[in-house]
Amino acid sequence: MRIGIVCYPTFGGSGVLATELGKALADKGHQVHFITYQQPVRLSEFNANIYYHEVLVPTYPLFDYPPYETALASTMVDVIVNNNLDLLHVHYAVPHASAGYMAKMILAKQGKHIPVITTLHGTDITLVGKDKTFAPVVTFSINESDAITAVSENLRDETYKNFVVEKEIQVIQNFVDFKRFRKKPIDAFRRVIAPNGEKIVMHASNFRKIKRVGDVVKIFEKISKKVPSKLLFVGDGPERAMAEGMCRDLGLCDDMRFVGRQEQMEDILAISDLFLLTSEYESFGLAALEAMAAGVPVISTNAGGLPEINVEGVTGFLGNIGDIDTMSEAAIKLLSNPHLLQQFKTNAVNHAEKFDIDNVVPIYEELYMKQLEAINN
Repeated sequence: MRIGIVCYPTFGGSGVLATELGKALADKGHQVHFITYQQPVRLSEFNANIYYHEVLVPTYPLFDYPPYETALASTMVDVIVNNNLDLLHVHYAVPHASAGYMAKMILAKQGKHIPVITTLHGTDITLVGKDKTFAPVVTFSINESDAITAVSENLRDETYKNFVVEKEIQVIQNFVDFKRFRKKPIDAFRRVIAPNGEKIVMHASNFRKIKRVGDVVKIFEKISKKVPSKLLFVGDGPERAMAEGMCRDLGLCDDMRFVGRQEQMEDILAISDLFLLTSEYESFGLAALEAMAAGVPVISTNAGGLPEINVEGVTGFLGNIGDIDTMSEAAIKLLSNPHLLQQFKTNAVNHAEKFDIDNVVPIYEELYMKQLEAINN
C-alpha cells in the first residue's frame, strides 16, 4: 500500500505514535509518505520506503495568521496525486481531519476517491476540540472520516460524550517498539547520575500544566526524605521554569537534574528505577508504556486512560489527581523494598509486551484494507 500519514512532528504522543507506525509500515514493505511542516523528531534514520513532504505556508501582508490548514490540504492533494497514494491516515483531529476532508473533496472532483482515516489522540478531543471555536468543525470532520480510531477506551467514551459522533470509533491502543526499549543499562551513565547508588526516579513530558509537574517535585521531596534518590526531568515546556523554581525553594537542586528534550529515551529509561506521571488527564499515557517496556514501574494518577495500562498493584500504583501523599507512599514502598521493586519491574515488562508494535500494526493494516475494499466496491 501507498499510505499518507499526517501528524504533528513534535515530541507529543500523537506525533510519536504516527511516526513509529509509519516506520513499522515501511519495514513491512508499504510506501509511507509523511506530510507535515517539519521532519518528525523520531524520523531520524533512512528507510527507502519512507518519504517526507514539507508543508510550506506562504506569507502575505494580507494574512495576520498564515493559512496552515489550506496549505496542508493543498500539499495533501499534491502528494496523493503525484505519488498515487491509496489512503490518508491523519493523526490528531485539529486541523488534520478537516484538512483531510478538504483534500478528499478536491480529489473527488478530479475523479479520485481516497479513504481518510482519523486517529484521535487526546487533547484534540478533551481540550482543543471542546473549545466552541473549533467544536463544529471537529465534529463535522470526524463524522466525514471514512474510519475513526481512538488510542484508548477512555478517549472513545469521552468523544461520544462530548461530540455527536454518528460513526463507530474503533479502539486501537497505543503501542511500543518493545525491542527498542529492552536495553541493558549503561553503568557509567548511571554512576554519573547516582554516584552513591541512589535510586533514580524519572519524569518525562512536554511540561504543560495538564502534566502537573509541580506534583512530581512534591512527591520526590517526600521520597528523598526516606530513600536516597535522584530525580531526572526529561522534556521541556512552559512549566519547566516553575519546576526549577520549586527545586531551588525546596533545596533539592543537588538531587534533581533537568536534561531537556531527549530522543534516546531507551537509554535513560534503562537506568531508571521508577517513573512518575502525575497528569490531570492522559488519553493513554505513552510515556508510561515506554517506561514499563524498559522495566520501570509507574506511579501515576488514575486519570483518563492510565488505568488501562498501569495495573494497580502489578505494574505500579495509581492515585487520585493531586494526591501527593498516596503516590509518595507507593513510591517509597517500592523503592525501599528491592525484592518488591524487582517483581514490579518484571511485571511491567510482561504487561508492556502485550502492547508491542508487532501486535498492533496488523490491526491498522486490516483497517486500511477494509477501507480500500469499500472504495473499490
